[in-house]
Amino acid sequence: MGCGYVADFYMATLPNYAHLRLIGVYDASAERAGKFSAHYGVPLYVSLEEILHDTSVEIVVNLTNPHSHYDVSRRALEAGKHVYSEKPFAQEWEQAKELVALAEQRSLILSSAPCSLLGETAQTLWRALRQDTIGRPRLVYAELDDGAIHQMPYRDWISPSGAPWPYADEFRVGPTLEHAGYYLTWLTAFFGPAAEVVAFAALVQPEKLDGSRPGFFAADFTSACITFHSGVVARLTCSTVAPENHTLQIVGDEGVLATSECWDYEAEVTLRKRVRGTDSAHHYLTEHQVVPLARPAGRRFRYQDTHDMDFARGVADMGAAVVGDGAPVLGARHALHVLEITLAIAQSTGGAKTVITSKFDEPRPMPWALH
Repeated sequence: MGCGYVADFYMATLPNYAHLRLIGVYDASAERAGKFSAHYGVPLYVSLEEILHDTSVEIVVNLTNPHSHYDVSRRALEAGKHVYSEKPFAQEWEQAKELVALAEQRSLILSSAPCSLLGETAQTLWRALRQDTIGRPRLVYAELDDGAIHQMPYRDWISPSGAPWPYADEFRVGPTLEHAGYYLTWLTAFFGPAAEVVAFAALVQPEKLDGSRPGFFAADFTSACITFHSGVVARLTCSTVAPENHTLQIVGDEGVLATSECWDYEAEVTLRKRVRGTDSAHHYLTEHQVVPLARPAGRRFRYQDTHDMDFARGVADMGAAVVGDGAPVLGARHALHVLEITLAIAQSTGGAKTVITSKFDEPRPMPWALH
């Protein structure tokens, strides 16, 4: 569902998973759907209703406009389909809770992007934490700055199937709802549920599009401090103004784990150990050591134009659960918890504390990253 810019990311990596069979595609724009269908040689549905009444469809992958995510997912769940949604899977808290409750009432699986927790870099960091490589984790610095987007030639960005980058939607939704989930999904998996958030949000660059009305754009900068029930404290920054920076640093009693990129499943993980100096009074950090990835990615089909991520891996995680291979790693209540934190950041009025109320069952690491 939805044949826009992001749909090409999924199509590029879908062939990595033999247990997934694409039955058809649909977009509210018949022209866009036709181009996409012709480009990839895949069947085309003529309406959402046709999809919902097709008994051969088990999973609906919701890649529509963010403002349509809730409605499309709700209708698919009501029709008895499992749903994998792009982020955010809803833009309002009550709607998000409704979707999770609906899925649970009907014994359906609801899952949400981002799926990068399933990637080799995230799993390697998680394994190193479980192995107490840095001792007790205390502090996290996470950056999700994407550069000065408004100064880039974003009107020229076109996907392989011919879809333009949806810049108006991106500016309207903002980088926090679009991107905070990348690291929040990792951190909540690593350290458990968040307890509270203190955040600041601002629209630093309001002159993005000619003729836009006041209040159209979301904040293009947010900074949040998140306290986890486990005691870990994290600072997360999101912006589309500051120079590109996707680094993550996890500081523990005995060292620092880090990576430079969350949009690359094989980004390097490094470790700096904390050691005592010769005078025994001072500690210092060693030079960076590369931590071997839990496994090579080994993907034949990739999308490397903007970021090397296997977008279809989340759908594959759901597909395995549908055919009886346990619960998905990316569970609905985990996604709901991440969204609650994200909304607390994006909707901040400046320094107010937000208590996070949702909980979730801790996800399991991938089997290949257990040892």
